[in-house]
Amino acid sequence: MSAALPRATASVAFPFPIPTMFAPMEGVTTPLLREEVGRLGGLGVACTEFIRISSEVIRPEHLRKQVIKSKHSALSVQLMGRGSDWMAGAAEVLSEAGADVVDINMGCPTRRAVKGGVGAAMLKDPVLLEDVLSSMREKVTGVLSAKIRAGFDNPDQVVMIAQTVQRAGADFIAVHPRCGSDHYKGVADWRIVKHLKEGLDIPVVGNGDCWYAADALRLEAMTGCDGVMVGRPVLRNPWIFRQIQDLRSGVTPFRPDGDDLFGFFERLARGYHASLPEIRAVGKLKEFARYLTSSLQDEKSLTKQALRSQSFDELLKVLDSGLCGLPQEAFDLGATSDSPSKRSAADSLEASLATASLA
Repeated sequence: MSAALPRATASVAFPFPIPTMFAPMEGVTTPLLREEVGRLGGLGVACTEFIRISSEVIRPEHLRKQVIKSKHSALSVQLMGRGSDWMAGAAEVLSEAGADVVDINMGCPTRRAVKGGVGAAMLKDPVLLEDVLSSMREKVTGVLSAKIRAGFDNPDQVVMIAQTVQRAGADFIAVHPRCGSDHYKGVADWRIVKHLKEGLDIPVVGNGDCWYAADALRLEAMTGCDGVMVGRPVLRNPWIFRQIQDLRSGVTPFRPDGDDLFGFFERLARGYHASLPEIRAVGKLKEFARYLTSSLQDEKSLTKQALRSQSFDELLKVLDSGLCGLPQEAFDLGATSDSPSKRSAADSLEASLATASLA
């Protein structure tokens, strides 16, 4: 990895009072899910799934429709594209429509994104990256951010990439410390978050492998990052942001029971059923059921039943009978893992961060 940046002489605070973010996820972070997660508490900023900008024909009315805000959290609207004029135009529309944050996706690792030269592929072209982000900065009157990975196929250039993002005018940067080619394999290298925090003036938000609320606080303590972004773990435990807030406040963290899980699922289910054709709603809800049931000590039977459901009513019935009445202890949904092996893995990571440095 390239030489470390000199420690910043000044730092800027994260621009929202609660330093937690619900990560953007394609096909997942819909307005309904953002609202339901936000109402549980502890969420500072909710992110939309990315909006692909791939032509000069920007439809302002379509972009404005994506700015669906909640009283529970600020809203970050994410764009993905590589045309500087197109991206700047889209960013301007979103900024004027009231988005609290306009964000650029430079982390999506999918084959389609990489083939199109967007998402994580932009990390291979710092000149393009700076051109696009600088053009967006000229048009965004509010907060502008970038979500990156540690690099495309190796982390050697992550410092230079972060410098470029800062120079282009981003107000903060979120980093998922895996490379684009890693997808979600292996362990997120939190040392990269620490390295960037030590060298940048703008706030750094850490992301990756925070499966429990205590992991988020570990990430903050071990790296000095200004905030934490959580994605897939929210689908398993929608209360994780509340638990993070409880830990920060020194109160006993909330721990959901089976009735809580079913109540959350039912609200989500009825919302999707009212707005989507049943076949689409059931398909989407089965994915949520798979995550929610994964915290059960013996989840395989219930998960299989849920995935075999043939209708909305059947799926609700399966989750109702399988979740309701179960105590908190039936689920691994505490602020800290109930699994000794998972705690041991986290302890090992903490030890490695304490003793190792990035070359």
